Amino acid sequence: MATHTVRFVETGETLACNDRLTLLQAMERLGRKGIPVGCRNGGCGVCKVRVLEGSCERRVMSRAHVAIEEESAGYALACRIIPTSDLCVTVIGKMGRAFARPGQDRKLTGE
Repeated sequence: MATHTVRFVETGETLACNDRLTLLQAMERLGRKGIPVGCRNGGCGVCKVRVLEGSCERRVMSRAHVAIEEESAGYALACRIIPTSDLCVTVIGKMGRAFARPGQDRKLTGE
């Protein structure tokens, strides 16, 4: 089992995400308030992020929430991606509020 580091642009915070978890599952394990989750299956669009650096396994997502052009530009639903390397992401939409606070130099664990 490999573990990858995910860094959030908004705060500079990082979390660990093993290769058996979706990014959303790792984010949920933080226990942070304000991380809304919907269907957890790619249909609601609540967990939209943009992967700026790194690679991930991408599962099927609703085109109503992530168009082909957006996916080509790095947009994805956190519930439908599994990191395959370290990632740098920015949080989009409703989850953005949970990551809008000024960052603190601390590590968050999402394993």
